[in-house]
Amino acid sequence: MLLKEKIKSGEFIVLAEFETPKGADFTPLLKHAEQIKGRLDALVIPEMANAVMKASSLGGCAYFQKQGIETVLQVCCRDRNRLALQADLLAAGALEIRNIMALSGEDIRFGDHPQAREVHDLNLLELLESIQKLQQGKDLAGIELRGTPQFCTGSTIDSGAPGGLLELELENLLKMIDYGVEYVVTKPVFDVRRFQEFVKRVDTSRVAVIPTVLLLKSAGMARYIDRNIKGISIPPEMIRGIQKAPDKVQECIRIAGELISRLKEMGMAGVYISTVGWEDKLPQLMGEAKI
Repeated sequence: MLLKEKIKSGEFIVLAEFETPKGADFTPLLKHAEQIKGRLDALVIPEMANAVMKASSLGGCAYFQKQGIETVLQVCCRDRNRLALQADLLAAGALEIRNIMALSGEDIRFGDHPQAREVHDLNLLELLESIQKLQQGKDLAGIELRGTPQFCTGSTIDSGAPGGLLELELENLLKMIDYGVEYVVTKPVFDVRRFQEFVKRVDTSRVAVIPTVLLLKSAGMARYIDRNIKGISIPPEMIRGIQKAPDKVQECIRIAGELISRLKEMGMAGVYISTVGWEDKLPQLMGEAKI
């Protein structure tokens, strides 16, 4: 079942993030993807996450689609102007890449090419408008297309934004829905009670909310995220549990699996699993979550 159809049916969606390599060898990723093929709905291929130069999302999607694996293409305002963004979207349509995730992109100063120039010719809402127009048969210049792509369009939302910033996120969400967004992926969720308060403010009948479940690697990683990443809080007992566990990796997998189960019980549309390079742990994690 295609992602668009699954969203409409209300079935639980499982997306997994697979970062492309810093190189041209995709074979290790394919090995990991084959292990979970049929157990998830699509692989999300990031577009140079954290502004680190890697093979493109379009290239990764084309590679996995050729292997019969459904993918989600990320399109990013940071790196391309309106010409290049529209060109990539048309190419995606021709390659039968049906799922899109539009995002602004992380600050390039924190990546491995800080001297690069950010583009931001279009902002996020303008990018979503361009995707909508392409699906209606015209480009941003109003010129008719010869063949129109059709996508299941998604984006991201900062579910942990404080105060007035959250109000802006929710206002933008309504605009994104008007531009055809069918699902939004949140920041990593560790505090489910806090996340429930956010969900109460979203009309989930109009858009599928898909929380991110991030697979932690250590107590140190958890502490760093809790202290330094805005909008993400990790309960102290969770960090202590990793510290005390005799098998810390297994404890991190157990925590992620439990979070997936709790989010599913909440009635969320699905989950977005981010393993930060630990794709080989996905079969065990999905088993832990019973998905």
